[in-house]
Amino acid sequence: MSLRDKFMTAEAAAAALEISRPTLYAYVSRGLIQTSDAGDDPRRRLYSAHDVEELKKRKAVGRRPRDVAATTLDWGLPVLSSAITLIDNGALHYRGRNALHLADTESLEDIARLLWDCGEDDPFSTAKATPETFDAQLLAKTATLPLTERCQSLLPFVAVGRATAWKRNPQRLWPGACALLRTVAGAAVSRQPDSRPIDACLADAWGLDDKGRDIVRRALVLLADHELNASAFAVRVVASTGASLGACLNAGLSALSGPLHGGTTSLVELLFDEVERVGDAATVIENRLRRGDSVPGFDHHIYPDGDPRARGLLPHLPENSAQADLLAVMSDMDGKLPNCDFALVALRRALGLPQGSALALFAISRTAGWIAHALEQALDDKLIRPRARYTGPAIG
Repeated sequence: MSLRDKFMTAEAAAAALEISRPTLYAYVSRGLIQTSDAGDDPRRRLYSAHDVEELKKRKAVGRRPRDVAATTLDWGLPVLSSAITLIDNGALHYRGRNALHLADTESLEDIARLLWDCGEDDPFSTAKATPETFDAQLLAKTATLPLTERCQSLLPFVAVGRATAWKRNPQRLWPGACALLRTVAGAAVSRQPDSRPIDACLADAWGLDDKGRDIVRRALVLLADHELNASAFAVRVVASTGASLGACLNAGLSALSGPLHGGTTSLVELLFDEVERVGDAATVIENRLRRGDSVPGFDHHIYPDGDPRARGLLPHLPENSAQADLLAVMSDMDGKLPNCDFALVALRRALGLPQGSALALFAISRTAGWIAHALEQALDDKLIRPRARYTGPAIG
């Protein structure tokens, strides 16, 4: 996508919003519209078409309370307050720290402690953070289940996950949260959980060398949380009822399994398979577009200039011809950039991990974020209970 496809002139932006130029500049100063240098004239500014479109939607809604409430559930205005994650200016931050920078050095355990607001405490080093051992027959029996169902089947056998979180001090829940995170990591790869660093456990399960382990560590950090996405919101709804951390994770796993969330990785796998079978990404993409099919793994509503999680992963992967071909074709065709689903599948294939490992990484990593949202929501001590706008038959 060219610069002019993503940005517009001041005249066009003001006209689209039906405002004056001074008002446009005021929006820029308030951070509502991002700007960029014009490629042919550094003295001239261009204005983000995405930001202008978002402001148009807000203006269309106006101040009608019912319309405002309805749009908050569809990429709308913020609906809950949270101190966990900020997505701003195309960057992802965990409690004020840039996730891309954290991915250079930190482990998933470090990120969990940050997201849970543990400060200097390290609950992972306590005895209560040691995960329970699965029954061997149960572990073997669940090994053939899809990833989310496998984790959901094993979690109820973890006592700490069944304890009601309501009215408990979050600090008291940290060790159990550590055990649950380690439990999900084991369940996701059908292994007994242990207390080693999670990236080390996964490297052992998947037979990775140090470089492969470091790439996995990086992915775990970058996928740990993503503000109020569908699974995090599901977790918070359940947490608001006072339910256990295990019940909250069950809700997160259910949401993650859907094809519009973590399940997108399976659609990206099919895209890679098609490119490898045909041998030409351009032909595959053209055929998909002619059929009216989507091309999964590209673009993200929140990141019009590219998903930073993909940028933080793809440069570290071994070379892969199908990956490079897809990226080049999509960039040349309409400037679409890869998102985290594409990056996870590219990682899975580049490292030769088992099928389903992309979703496994997603689930393990996001467990840290789900727990953070559950703990934060519990502090609010208030039930999440929106109202529905009735559209059924008239009362007779």
